[in-house]
Amino acid sequence: MSANHVVIWVDHREAHVLYFDASLNQMIKADSAHPHLHHKANEIGSGNAPDEHAFFHKVISAVKDVHEILIVGPGSAKNELQKHAVAHDSAIAKKIVGVETVDHPTDGQVLNFAKKYFQKIDQLKGI
Repeated sequence: MSANHVVIWVDHREAHVLYFDASLNQMIKADSAHPHLHHKANEIGSGNAPDEHAFFHKVISAVKDVHEILIVGPGSAKNELQKHAVAHDSAIAKKIVGVETVDHPTDGQVLNFAKKYFQKIDQLKGI
């Protein structure tokens, strides 16, 4: 494994961008006071707050220089972050090696999960 692996734990309020070199870790908070806006029936639009896109953009921008990205989290935000990357930054989207469901672990637990995940990816690649 190299320092080029990063794991992002994300929900609709914050994201933890965790590198295997802890000195690079970041926490990015959403600007919205509302944690999540649900879709409404018979309404035009996606139901997503505009600042949610800004939040996802901040998270994606934080990992632009890494080679492999694992996205984890408890709810739908992890999938929405991946969709945001596909729609707005295809170069970063290609670096996403997995999207996994995890609850609310500590940063250390997230890193341990990611280390095991990346070891499996590296084994599959023959690294």
